[in-house]
Amino acid sequence: MGYNALYIHWAAPHQKEKLADYALRLASQIDASAPFILAGLSMGGMMAVEIAKKFPPVCTILISSIPVAAQLPRCYRWAGKLHLTSLISPSLLKVAKALARFKQALTWRPSPASQLTHDMLQEADNDFLRWSMMAVLDWSNSQPPHPLYHIHGTKDWTLPIRFTHPTHVVPKAGHTLVMSHPEAVNAFLAEVLPPFCVN
Repeated sequence: MGYNALYIHWAAPHQKEKLADYALRLASQIDASAPFILAGLSMGGMMAVEIAKKFPPVCTILISSIPVAAQLPRCYRWAGKLHLTSLISPSLLKVAKALARFKQALTWRPSPASQLTHDMLQEADNDFLRWSMMAVLDWSNSQPPHPLYHIHGTKDWTLPIRFTHPTHVVPKAGHTLVMSHPEAVNAFLAEVLPPFCVN
């Protein structure tokens, strides 16, 4: 479609660094002197929102994400306010996920998306897992970017669709819709990108 995809390289977050501060630190990799589009998946979408406030893009694209903190499930927000994440060990999360994965394997063959989620969690750095949980639950953004295009699955249990207002909905898709419904994601991008094509 005439676009060059540039990926922001992740770096180790500083201790107690806010999500907004981390996002702006990574934004130094963006050449904001030329028109650009921001796209982010899950927590990456929240970071794209924060970057868009400082370096306005042509548009912001969210996939399985949310544009404002008020759209986090209420239990998440309470956990953040009460600092309950400090009581959750990343190692415990990995064990819980492994047990759930084993239980699934006894009843049905896990999907590629489920396998990918499992592998990502098991391979994730514990310090980064702990920081990312705290950063998301402590997120306080109330300003959605504009223009905004947002695709979300109706069966996303991580960030339930009933709390957000996407511009595009994928029936029966979960949080990993980029894996389970790639055709829908590609059609979404084909719809929202052409008007902003920059050669």
